[in-house]
Amino acid sequence: MFLGIDIGTSGVKAVVLDTHGAVVGQGVAALSVQRPYPLWSEQDPEDWWKATSAAVLAIDPQVRRAVRGIGLAGQMHGATLLGADDRPLRPAILWNDGRSFAECAALEATTPEFRTLGGNIVMPGFTAPKLEWVRRHEPEIFAQVATVLLPKDYVRLRMTGEKASDMSDSAGTLWLDVGGRRWSDTLLAACGLTQAQMPRLVEGTDVAGVLRADIAEAWGIAQVPVAGGAGDNAGGAAGVGVVTDGKALLSLGTSGVIFVANDQFRPNPARAVHAFCHCLPEMWHQMSVHLSAASCIDWVARLTGASGAAEVFQRAEAAGVASGPEIFLPYLSGERTPHNDAQVRGAFVGLDNDTDPNRLAQAVLEGVAFALADGLDVLREAGTEVAELAVIGGGARSRYWGETLAAAMEVPLVYLQGGEVGPALGAARLAQIAVDGGTPAEVCVAPPVSHRIAPDAELTARLAPKKAVFRAAYAQISPLTHSN
Repeated sequence: MFLGIDIGTSGVKAVVLDTHGAVVGQGVAALSVQRPYPLWSEQDPEDWWKATSAAVLAIDPQVRRAVRGIGLAGQMHGATLLGADDRPLRPAILWNDGRSFAECAALEATTPEFRTLGGNIVMPGFTAPKLEWVRRHEPEIFAQVATVLLPKDYVRLRMTGEKASDMSDSAGTLWLDVGGRRWSDTLLAACGLTQAQMPRLVEGTDVAGVLRADIAEAWGIAQVPVAGGAGDNAGGAAGVGVVTDGKALLSLGTSGVIFVANDQFRPNPARAVHAFCHCLPEMWHQMSVHLSAASCIDWVARLTGASGAAEVFQRAEAAGVASGPEIFLPYLSGERTPHNDAQVRGAFVGLDNDTDPNRLAQAVLEGVAFALADGLDVLREAGTEVAELAVIGGGARSRYWGETLAAAMEVPLVYLQGGEVGPALGAARLAQIAVDGGTPAEVCVAPPVSHRIAPDAELTARLAPKKAVFRAAYAQISPLTHSN
């Protein structure tokens, strides 16, 4: 059996698979995000470790004893700064932190290689501008930085004593030569860093360490190998068989991601498309990234007094698709694709006297769908053909939302059994390859199809006027939110 651990933003998930890919054990533990100032988003790395241990220990002890390998996946881009004693120097700055927009502009102006070697626009979400912000605003901290790790790799350090990172997660730092799959001295130097402060690079299917004896004893697991693993998006892709050229998925987690596997490096930074290494050797991928997706569902639940996401979906369905004039712009934490705008904020427009919680819920579902449609269109503009999208993440539980998404994006959606398990599933499969061998095509197979949702032409037509208003609204709200 193989254990996959996913260090998410809202919680840690641990999943055990048998050699046939069946889930035989699961554990979860919640995490919270601290936002001490506008645009800031931070977590204490110690909380990741405590939640990881809690999630693993929630799995049946008998199942844990049978584990033969562990894989790690996790939220990308988080700047975890360690001193010489390997202890965090400050809270980790997360992927959805937007404070470093000025540093992004400066790095873009001085170092064009971020777009050529790094394959991406310098955005506040990436790790590189976060370190530049620390260098400018917390120089006493920056001077003490001995190692920079990503969230899952900090957990790996605690598990194994090894400082290592896989290619897919490391590509999201903006310090990687993505085509060459190696650290770039040029990109590191732009942020005042060197390779000595970076972890060792491995492929996601490589063994990157062994579980420490004390941790093995505490968890009731043997001292098994720990695989390189993956950034959360690449891990989710490996879990559902998106491992060959042209295969694609839609991840509906805290953020929303459209992920397309590529057999070569295909950057397109001009339209805020991400191009990263895949977690598999000699594979890359493109992504359209939306900073708020399922998080919008939780937000509107709090706003309207709903008990949770399930009630939001029920309310939306009671209202129906395009039931009112309300438009929701889901930019609660800024936006990446296609706007690259960390400062823009969300909005409702078109409210009237008949607006009620049901119509607000429906507007939120539609707004996220329209944002994802923007991202898919950008991928299509880049010449990427997407025939269908496999759906994973917590948002995959709602068939009704799926109907809205398929109609807005005009693409078939394929729902996979166990797809809500997400990146932890892929992490476990990477561990299986690391320990037992086999090719990604053999091991990382798509789970059985639960159901498919084809775009409904009538729903697409009903949504079209609202989609047009949505696209025009960004230009209207952006200056207003930037002035705050």
